[in-house]
Amino acid sequence: MLVSTIAFQVEEKLDFSLSQKEPIKKWIGKIIRTEKRKCGKISYFFCTDKYLHALNKQFLGHDTYTDIITFDYSNGDEISGEIFISIDRVKENATKYKQVFNNELKRTIIHGVLHLCGYGDKTAVQKKIMREKESHAIGLF
Repeated sequence: MLVSTIAFQVEEKLDFSLSQKEPIKKWIGKIIRTEKRKCGKISYFFCTDKYLHALNKQFLGHDTYTDIITFDYSNGDEISGEIFISIDRVKENATKYKQVFNNELKRTIIHGVLHLCGYGDKTAVQKKIMREKESHAIGLF
């Protein structure tokens, strides 16, 4: 797994900089290997609520705010995709769930990877599995 296949971008209007890029890439790679998958090209785009809301409406038909949207381009066991994360939502969720911002951001980052690995979060059972996988992954950072 080449960590160079994982890229991070930030919306121009957003005052945000991701720290620990290389350790995060290695961590993502470790989680992908744990799920017995291969890493293709994964692009993260950190953005505002406004930007992600527009994507949510345009591509998913949802007129709601969300913390993450994952576009899955995986092929077999090689996972690839685009993951859009609202930093505004991550900050709000950190406060709401009494988490440190960096931990909430890691949870959201790995949530997208877990979606690419085939995990859902629509039902109560899926949400429980997703949360367990997120917690386990955060413990491996």
